[in-house]
Amino acid sequence: MNRLFVAYKPTGVGSNKFLSQLKRKYNEKKAGFSGTLDPFAKGALIIGFGSHTRLFRFLDKTPKRYRATLWLGAHSDSLDIEMIDKVDEITPFDENTVKDSIKKLEGILTYEPPIFSAKKIDGQRAYDLARAGKEVVLNKITSTIYETKFISYCHPFITFEATVSEGTYIRSLGRIIAHNLNVANGSLTALERLNEGSFFYEDEKPLDIKKVLNIPKNYYQGDSQNIFFGKPLEIRDMKIQEDGYYYLDNNDTITIINVSENKVKYELNKVEVC
Repeated sequence: MNRLFVAYKPTGVGSNKFLSQLKRKYNEKKAGFSGTLDPFAKGALIIGFGSHTRLFRFLDKTPKRYRATLWLGAHSDSLDIEMIDKVDEITPFDENTVKDSIKKLEGILTYEPPIFSAKKIDGQRAYDLARAGKEVVLNKITSTIYETKFISYCHPFITFEATVSEGTYIRSLGRIIAHNLNVANGSLTALERLNEGSFFYEDEKPLDIKKVLNIPKNYYQGDSQNIFFGKPLEIRDMKIQEDGYYYLDNNDTITIINVSENKVKYELNKVEVC
């Protein structure tokens, strides 16, 4: 079965285990997901079955939007509720001060990722080194925080939303908010991904891949049998000849090509629409 859809991962289960549950539910062997969610996080997860697992890199998955709850004063090496080992008592803040601490995130932000992350150090995952008790030093990364939204403040818990570029660590944003308030520690107690670009959870409804691809449509004006048999395509037969990735509509299938230096290369051929 070829299928592309958005599922809703619940909290308390890893993305791989959740995918296994979906494979059993739909009796599908070949499946994959895009954009891992931490076990404590929940929300939208793009799923592909069959040949549609190869389409993830051609989807527009940004910006991403998250809703998170921050516990001020809670210390956790993982910056989330899973490893809280100490809670400091914090004096309540004026609500406008809290709003300002969130608003300061917006723009280009350079910061340290969590040590419990999938970043690699000399070929090893940072979270594996951290769990082994080894020192973890990660280079700072830069993200774009397009928009933030204050949701609520019930001391010591702050709930906010953030619309961000791909690869942004929301746990780190929680830590930065705490530091903006001159609070040493802060950890997320809840995290939900609301959407990835135009991908929202809609009861696992199959998506029309011709509408969700983030590449333009091109037209092959030669013999269509060349595509059917995977024969080389000539640049002169393409309606659009500028460099770039394109998809060709073959009715029941699509073909994705890469036009570069006056040559046409197949990226994916005859991917079934459904």
